[in-house]
Amino acid sequence: MSDRKVVLEALQQELQERLSRYHAHQHREAGSLEKDFAEQAVQRQNDDVVDGLEAEAKQELRQVQRALERLAEGEGDVCENCGEEINPARLKVLPFSTRCVRCAGQSLN
Repeated sequence: MSDRKVVLEALQQELQERLSRYHAHQHREAGSLEKDFAEQAVQRQNDDVVDGLEAEAKQELRQVQRALERLAEGEGDVCENCGEEINPARLKVLPFSTRCVRCAGQSLN
């Protein structure tokens, strides 16, 4: 098994655990809202932050799963946009990358 696959699988597990904690928070598994209105306001503000973190974690998990699929298909080191090899240094920093630096930059414009 490649080092990159091991890193991606560990990241996938971490993200799934994080999403589970966010889910528990959103469903008040630790208890309902406080009775004090000011405390409720703080808790609801925290809910907004957790919602944002959850959205980011879901996006990152999709990227990790896509990278794992591409590895399984033997395409993991090739840019899914232009077909050129992805720089190994980029894959060390962002193991879930599926695009080379040039193509990733183009998608931001």
